[in-house]
Amino acid sequence: MAGVVERRSIDVVPDGERHGKAFSQFTLWLGANLQITAVVTGALAVVFGVQPFWAVLGLLIGNLLGGAVMALHSAQGPRLGLPQMISSRAQFGVRGAVVPLALVIVMYIGFFASGSVLAGQAVGELTHLGETPGIVLFALVTAVAAAVGYRVIHALGRVASLVCALAFVYLGFRLLERADLSELLADRAFSFPLFLLAVSLSASWQLAFGPYVADYSRYLPRSTSARATFWWTLSGSALGSQWSMTFGALAAAAAGPAFVGHEVSYVVGLGGAGLMASFLYFVIALGKLTINVLNTYGGFMSMVTGVSGFRGQRELGPRARAGYIAAIMVAGTAVALAGKDSFLTSFKDFLLFLLTAFTPWSAINLVDYYLVAKERYDLPALSDPQGRYGAWRWKALAVYAVGLLAQFPFLATHFYTGPLVNPLGGADISWLVGLAVPAALYWLLARGDTAHIPEHTILSAPAPREAPATRVPS
Repeated sequence: MAGVVERRSIDVVPDGERHGKAFSQFTLWLGANLQITAVVTGALAVVFGVQPFWAVLGLLIGNLLGGAVMALHSAQGPRLGLPQMISSRAQFGVRGAVVPLALVIVMYIGFFASGSVLAGQAVGELTHLGETPGIVLFALVTAVAAAVGYRVIHALGRVASLVCALAFVYLGFRLLERADLSELLADRAFSFPLFLLAVSLSASWQLAFGPYVADYSRYLPRSTSARATFWWTLSGSALGSQWSMTFGALAAAAAGPAFVGHEVSYVVGLGGAGLMASFLYFVIALGKLTINVLNTYGGFMSMVTGVSGFRGQRELGPRARAGYIAAIMVAGTAVALAGKDSFLTSFKDFLLFLLTAFTPWSAINLVDYYLVAKERYDLPALSDPQGRYGAWRWKALAVYAVGLLAQFPFLATHFYTGPLVNPLGGADISWLVGLAVPAALYWLLARGDTAHIPEHTILSAPAPREAPATRVPS
C-alpha cells in the first residue's frame, strides 16, 4: 500500500519518482469527460434554442478551443514537476497567488457538490438507499480515492474510459432507435448569438480544467515531449466531452421536456430496465467518481498552495493531507445536500460566474510561461517570499483585476447580465474577453520585466558551501 498512496503534495516530483507515458493523459481525460454532467452541458445548448446541427458544431469548436488552452497547461507538468496552481507564484508572487486560488477553491467545492447530486441519484438507485445516503456514500468514496492520490486517479481514468465508452456506444445506438438522426439535424436555421452560446458552453467546460490539469501530468518523466503531452491531453478531453455533449444535445432534441430535469432517469430508461439499468446507474456513478476525484484532488492542491504561501510549507504529512481532503468533502457534501431538490440551479449559475475568476489567470499563466519566461522558472524560489518572485507581484495582480472587470459587460447569468449581452443576442462571450484582454496586457507589461527570470530552469536550491578549514598554528 505504501507504494500506492501518494507521498508528494506541492513539492517538486524528483526525477527518480517520475513514470508513465503521455498517453496516460488521453485515458484520464477521456474517462473524466464521458459523464452525465457533460451530457447535461451539451443538452443545454439545445434547451437554450440552438438547432441540433449547429449545437453539435458549436460544441465541437468550443471543445477544441478551450481544450487547447487546458492542454497548454498540461504540458507544463512534466517540465516543472509541480501542481498547476503553484506555478502561479511566478506571476503573482508567493503570497499573491492566493488571490485567484481562493475563488478556484470555492469553484471546485461547487463542482464537487453539483456532481454529487447527479451521482447521488445514481448511487441511491443502485443501492436502494435513496438520494441523500447516496450523496453521502459517493462523497466518502470520492474522498478516499483522492487521499490515495495520483496512481488511483489514473487507474480510475483507464477503467472509466473503457467502461463509459462502451456504455455511450450502446446508449447512442439506443437513442438512434428512438429518433431519426437525419430529422434531428435537418433544421439548419442559423442564429449567430445562439451558435456562440454553444461554443461558450463547451469552451467554458474545458477552461474549468485549467487550474489543475498539470497536477496529473507532473509525474511524467521530464524528458516527455511537451507536444505529446499537449496532443494526448487535448484529444482525450475534446473527444470525451464532444462525445458526451453530442449525445446530450441529440437526446434533448429527441426527448424535449422529458429530458430536462430528469437527466439520470432518462439516460437509464433509454438503455433499458433490470440488470442493464443497474449497469447504467453504475456507469453514471463511475463517470462522476472520476471527475469528482479530480475536483477533490485539485481543490486540495489549491488549498495547500494558498496556505503554504504564508506558512512557508513545502511538504505535507498524511494527517494534514487527509484533513484538507476531508474539509473539501464536508463542504461539498453540505452544499450538495442543501441544494439537491433544485439540482443546484442557482448555485450552478454562481459557478459559471466563478469561471470568470480563472480565465484571466489562465491567460497570464500561459503568456508568462511560454512567451515571457520561456519555460525557465526557479522552482525553489516559488516557496520563498523573499526570493526572486517576491511575496506579491503587483503588475500581474493589476492585470488580473482588469481581466476580471473586462468580462462583466459580457457576462450572462440569472443573477447578473452585462449590458453588452443583449446586443449579442444573449450570448455570453466573457471567456473570450477574459482570455484576450489580460493576455495582451500582461505581455505588454511583462515582456521588458525579465530581471527575475533565470537563464535556465533551476530545479533545486544550491547546497550550502562548507566553510574553509581553519589552520591551527603549530
